[in-house]
Amino acid sequence: MLKTITPEDAARLLREGGATLVDVREPDEHARERIPGARNLPLSRLEEAELALHHGKPVLFHCRSGARTAGNAAQLAARAGLVEAYAVEGGLEAWKRAGLPVAEDRRQPLELMRQVQIAAGSMVVLGVVLGALLAPAFYALAGFVGAGLVFAGATGTCGLARLLRLMPWNRAAAA
Repeated sequence: MLKTITPEDAARLLREGGATLVDVREPDEHARERIPGARNLPLSRLEEAELALHHGKPVLFHCRSGARTAGNAAQLAARAGLVEAYAVEGGLEAWKRAGLPVAEDRRQPLELMRQVQIAAGSMVVLGVVLGALLAPAFYALAGFVGAGLVFAGATGTCGLARLLRLMPWNRAAAA
């Protein structure tokens, strides 16, 4: 298991050059907002990635809130091997609350899952409003989106996310 470390103690270790910081969020999340100097190693690619730890320095893992890191602590500790490993308590959100530096690039698109939430929620609202105002057949739009969300949750495959990934603003960010 991973031990935890406060954002302040993590920042001190990093300033002293005594640790490697690893962001386990997806690349789109990392591109928009990140801790300066953090290496991006998404959980979705952890098995195929090489975790190059230099000179036996401790490794500090973080995500947005700490939940992903905590939920995958055993896997992350195994990847760290014999090197001392920590989870940054509260992740990036706690880092910001502590007043520590964060690099932001607002030109990057919103994270893909936020785009999915906005699009799916908008289609459900549109289906309900049109169903109430124009014709009950529009309720089918809300039902279709709901069924798609259930399918995505059950299978781990989200058609809307795949479609949004192809949009011009997301293709430009990936390039």
